[in-house]
Amino acid sequence: MNPPNDKHLTIIGAGLAGALLATLLARRGWEVDVYEKRDDPRKRDLERGRSINLALAERGRNALRNADADEAVMAQAVMMRGRMVHFADGRTDLQRYGRDDSEVIWSVHRGELNRILLDIAEAAGARVHFDLGLQSVDFEACTARYARRDGETHDVPFRTLIGADGAGSQLRQSMGTVADLGERTDFLDHSYKELEIPPAADGGFLIEPNALHIWPRGRYMCIALPNDEQTFTVTLFLPNTGNPTAGVPGFDSIRSGADARALFDREFPDASALIPRLEHDFDHNPTGVLGTLYLDRWHLDGRAVLVGDAAHAMVPFHGQGMNCAFEDCVALADHLDRHGNRAEAFAAFQRERLPNARAIQHMALENYLEMRDRVDDDDYLLQRALEHKLAERHPDRFVPRYAMVTFRHIPYAVALVRGNLQRELLVQLTRGHDSLATLDWDKVDAAVRAKLAPLPADR
Repeated sequence: MNPPNDKHLTIIGAGLAGALLATLLARRGWEVDVYEKRDDPRKRDLERGRSINLALAERGRNALRNADADEAVMAQAVMMRGRMVHFADGRTDLQRYGRDDSEVIWSVHRGELNRILLDIAEAAGARVHFDLGLQSVDFEACTARYARRDGETHDVPFRTLIGADGAGSQLRQSMGTVADLGERTDFLDHSYKELEIPPAADGGFLIEPNALHIWPRGRYMCIALPNDEQTFTVTLFLPNTGNPTAGVPGFDSIRSGADARALFDREFPDASALIPRLEHDFDHNPTGVLGTLYLDRWHLDGRAVLVGDAAHAMVPFHGQGMNCAFEDCVALADHLDRHGNRAEAFAAFQRERLPNARAIQHMALENYLEMRDRVDDDDYLLQRALEHKLAERHPDRFVPRYAMVTFRHIPYAVALVRGNLQRELLVQLTRGHDSLATLDWDKVDAAVRAKLAPLPADR
């Protein structure tokens, strides 16, 4: 095979980021080949039991708009206005994500989204090669070896490899054999199991469809996200090792579907009644691990670069993994346009995106503690009430951190620093109060103006 031309790029992985990036690049005049180890997901049933539903937010939608994919994706998405908290005593409370229905997130099924993005990538001119997984790379000869499941191998020359092949990236492993990427993974001491709430007998949703349902229980929790076929994807998060003395279950003791049913009947009784196949799903779906991947280096001069989970996998508790990866794709395409030299483009891409990836990784870990421990806490609820009030009173200065991350394009690193400053202010202003009615609003307003400078306009 002849060496690829100067406008050629090879993407490893035809998942969400790989398919979106292929579209963005092909539409900008690049010649793009994509290699994927799986079969074409459009020609088989969707995988079950391995993927937490995805929460699509403004950053992700902005990337989809760049690829003219937003309309097709949104036809499959279900709006979520906020967290529907299911308290241990049976009460429920909807905690809105934003001010109104202009500030919501969207539940999307990973498999359906992948199918849509692959169709759009191929229509844009990208060539997608299935059942060809990256096996090894000779960076000196600029040749990549791909293998089919039957063992047949193909050596293909490349100009540049882009790794969109997920947390277990083979390209990252190959890069690591010739350069120190500073790779480390911190695994959470919790794992997850996926279950399902089916449609109602009349074909509708069994519970409120326009919410992310959450059953917080301190050291563990259960969540449910809606699907457009009127089902809910339920995800149980438990410690790997429980603490029976403290009443905390773990996957070391919840080993079978029968154990899981007993746990749900005891701790999530309203959810248990909605999951008729709980025992079957628990026994047959894999247990997923949760971890954060850190790299100090994302590229190998101009020969290879990593995006999305291949560069910065994170835990799913801020719903930003996909959104961050999609934002990576837009940034990488922009840098390739701006820089004639690929090494310069990749270095600029890393300078822009690595600090922001670190910030959202940190916030995702923090959000897990908030979801499982704080959403039913009185102090937290009072601070949230004040947060919404300050956002109304000072829209140019006080934007809740969740809103900065989810509804705006403010860099993640800025949202982290600004959010920490605002959190300190909320704690200070609510200390000694159990109601907003007892606050001195003149002093509150003065404190906001003194501590928070106006935020720059969003792009």
